[in-house]
Amino acid sequence: MGIELGMITIDCADPRGLAAFWTKALGVEVDQDHGGEFLILRAKKENGPVFAFQRVPEERAGKNRVHMDFGTDDMEKEVERLVGLGAKKLDRHEMPGFAWTVLADPVGNEFCVAAHGG
Repeated sequence: MGIELGMITIDCADPRGLAAFWTKALGVEVDQDHGGEFLILRAKKENGPVFAFQRVPEERAGKNRVHMDFGTDDMEKEVERLVGLGAKKLDRHEMPGFAWTVLADPVGNEFCVAAHGG
């Protein structure tokens, strides 16, 4: 017995609109579109994380209690690319051997981008 991660689902008002940002950000395509109410993105690699977007009537309120962390070989270049796609740069943090940038997607969901290996 036990559980395993099946999918990361983000609640939003416009699943297709938000999926448009994330497909470009992640370099993936929409795998399933259930009438615009629930969309599933194709995983970038086999057994990789799967993202989904589901329509909900409530607006996002407050800070995310869970967020996604992404790694890259060139943090500054990747942050610039994501901002060009519609993300908003919120903050940058550093500690010895580790740095990351906090961003928000076009509807305000926060996520982080860090350099691989610190």
